[in-house]
Amino acid sequence: MEDTPSVPDDQHRPADVPPDLPLDVRRAGVLLHVTSLPSPYGTGDLGHAAYRFVDFLAAAGVTVWQVLPLVPTHAEDRSPYNGLSALAGNPELVSLDWLADRGLLRDDDLAQVASGEISRAEARTRAVRLWQSEVEAGERQEQREHFLSWVDEHDDWLGDYTDFVALRESLGGTSWHDWEPGLRDRDADALDKALAPLQDRLRVLQFEQYLFDTQWQELRDYAAERGVLVFGDLPIFVSHDSADVWVDRAQFDLDETGAPRTVTGVPPDYFAQDGQRWNNPHYDWDVMREDGFAWWRRRIARQRDLFDLVRIDHFRGLEASWHIPASAETAREGEWVASPGVEVLTALVAEAGEGHLVAEDLGVITPEVEALRLRFGLPGMKVLQFAFDGNPANPHLPHHHDHLGVVYTGTHDNDTSVGWLSEVDDRTRVRIRGHLVGPTDDMPWPLMRTAMASVSRLAVVPAQDLLGLGSAARMNVPGKATGNWSWQLREGALDDAIAARLRDVLERYDRVPGDPR
Repeated sequence: MEDTPSVPDDQHRPADVPPDLPLDVRRAGVLLHVTSLPSPYGTGDLGHAAYRFVDFLAAAGVTVWQVLPLVPTHAEDRSPYNGLSALAGNPELVSLDWLADRGLLRDDDLAQVASGEISRAEARTRAVRLWQSEVEAGERQEQREHFLSWVDEHDDWLGDYTDFVALRESLGGTSWHDWEPGLRDRDADALDKALAPLQDRLRVLQFEQYLFDTQWQELRDYAAERGVLVFGDLPIFVSHDSADVWVDRAQFDLDETGAPRTVTGVPPDYFAQDGQRWNNPHYDWDVMREDGFAWWRRRIARQRDLFDLVRIDHFRGLEASWHIPASAETAREGEWVASPGVEVLTALVAEAGEGHLVAEDLGVITPEVEALRLRFGLPGMKVLQFAFDGNPANPHLPHHHDHLGVVYTGTHDNDTSVGWLSEVDDRTRVRIRGHLVGPTDDMPWPLMRTAMASVSRLAVVPAQDLLGLGSAARMNVPGKATGNWSWQLREGALDDAIAARLRDVLERYDRVPGDPR
């Protein structure tokens, strides 16, 4: 019989968590990015499989679905942490089935995408053109009014994004910094001339964003009706080759041509002897301070439009970030530079509302970073894969968890738990087994049960762990330029038996809100 620790009564609503907020009760979550959903058209999208996944979560008693950033990605790396925009949605997530269900695509169109005869982008363009022709014929007037209202509501970023993407496509996908100076520097005459022949494409790009937002909100409403919250992710930095930097160059530490003076990364450590160079531009905090960090307020407001909870990736960068000279060959030549974390977080919490932000506080975390997180009452993260190094004071060990936290077996940057366990030495494996709940059961269920037994308010497991998958199912290897972000769930893999098994664990550890047991 497995070990079953009791759950103290005071965990139901500790004094440090206000009532009626996402983490005012114990919850369980599953981490699965939308692109990892099964689809006959390539990567996953916001179509039928997404709704089936929500149904699985509800059946299992899971009340949090965690996803990665939903932004449009660069074709070269497809990383959701290196988006073309911090505010736009990824048009590749637009469901073609949704369009077909509403008469905007034919079965032949879907078959052509599934066979590779046409791309998803071509299918979306066909749908938009059909919609336009029907509007011109006097049809779909209610949807037209909704679309125009949506465009007005998102005017603060939509036009800049569509201009950026249309220009970038017309110039062969090159970075805006390599455009001719008139376009690079956003000269009004140069922009008007370049955009004039791109009006059809601009309309398609605009409607794609409307489709993404409409589909996402419908899915989110469906999840909410079944008690499932959606947990999103906010990368602390943005790509240099993005609409955000092209439009708001003054907000970033750039030279007169728009090139970064310093770039982001982390210093050398056990995993990377030269450190890591991420190449995002740093912020010009003095400029951002002048308008009360309006750029950050707008960004977090958009995330709260999309998500119930938002994780701030690389939270420690709000206290200090590693500045690497743009001319440096490695990250070794960088230095820590203080960030105005209190001011930024004051703006973010005011805009997002208390109780809706989570800090990704992994890595080497200083007392100053911890103090910043606690000052604003943000839950931090614990990862069981980091816990078993033999140090009894390791903060990731289950006995060091606290209520104000989110515990994971592993994250999207880790190997799957089965893959990780296959690589640890025998001594570590014995140490791990000594900490697990029900250690004789098939892995990684004992590790998942240990996460669920934690006092941390939210416990999250990657979908790969529910299926006991090995390293081939890993989502991302940090520092690896290619081959990431491509894992997909097999249709039907998350079945009723897994849902029932998971629900039994969640009920045992009081992670099914409202369950009478």
